[in-house]
Amino acid sequence: MIMKPRYEPLELKIMRSLRVRMNLSAKDESYYVNLDKGYQGEQKFDKWLEPLSPDRLILNDLLLECNNSLFQIDSLLITSNTIYLFEVKNYEGDFFIDADRWYSSSKIEIKNPLLQLSRNESLLRRMLQEFVFHLPIESYLIFVNPEFLLYQASLKLPIIFPAQLNRFLAKLKKSPSKINASHSKFAEQLISNHIEESPFNRLPDYEFDELEKGMSCLVCQTFYPSFPYKKYLICNSCSFREDYQTAVLRNVEEFKTLFPNSKITTNTIHEWCGSIMSKRTIRNILLKSFKIIRHSNCSYYIDKD
Repeated sequence: MIMKPRYEPLELKIMRSLRVRMNLSAKDESYYVNLDKGYQGEQKFDKWLEPLSPDRLILNDLLLECNNSLFQIDSLLITSNTIYLFEVKNYEGDFFIDADRWYSSSKIEIKNPLLQLSRNESLLRRMLQEFVFHLPIESYLIFVNPEFLLYQASLKLPIIFPAQLNRFLAKLKKSPSKINASHSKFAEQLISNHIEESPFNRLPDYEFDELEKGMSCLVCQTFYPSFPYKKYLICNSCSFREDYQTAVLRNVEEFKTLFPNSKITTNTIHEWCGSIMSKRTIRNILLKSFKIIRHSNCSYYIDKD
């Protein structure tokens, strides 16, 4: 059973929007690419792990605190006899290990992911003691990208390479598992201790007036032209077609994500969408989907109950 599904990180959503609406620095662009690539790798791993869910518990993307230390778990698989802790990496290219230090093929040193895995296991074990739940932990560093290669890695390291994933899955399937109430209680305790808002975000500064206005294509992120076709918006780059209401509501959600403390008004959304369509059209769409709070100076919209 998947007790805690994985959702697209808020930070990634914001960075994706900013990438379309402003010029990111090289550092921020690299950060976005790494975020996106990491999330894609985790999704790939989730799909791979899904066949194990009927008789086991799966918790994804946990941010926990233990002993005044924060730690993040990519995936946790709870079976009747063992807790499996997975650190998922979507690295691509050639890497090598030299004296416990990790390097890219260009000899640039990178963080040793095994140290992070070891730290996470140690902190998770402490939480097990606090919750009085006794199961052994097996930790694995999972590489999901078939274009990844690691040289000079000891066979004793807890690493699963892409070519080993199917065999590793078969091994886990063969291990019998029967979940009971104590396993579920432990999983619920972890979920209740999950920290929703990560303090680690590295978002660039941005303001409403600084961002480019318009509605970008859902597929290729190119801005739609300013001359809509009847009831649809059609992308000049990839020919994707989207109806007015869907496009506007999608951009309202984007605005809410970027500016959670700002009011949704007809004028603001009209400007945010690049004035492609009339204020009357924007107002009618907002009235259908949101609850209006009327004020003499400026009415605004909130989510319906």
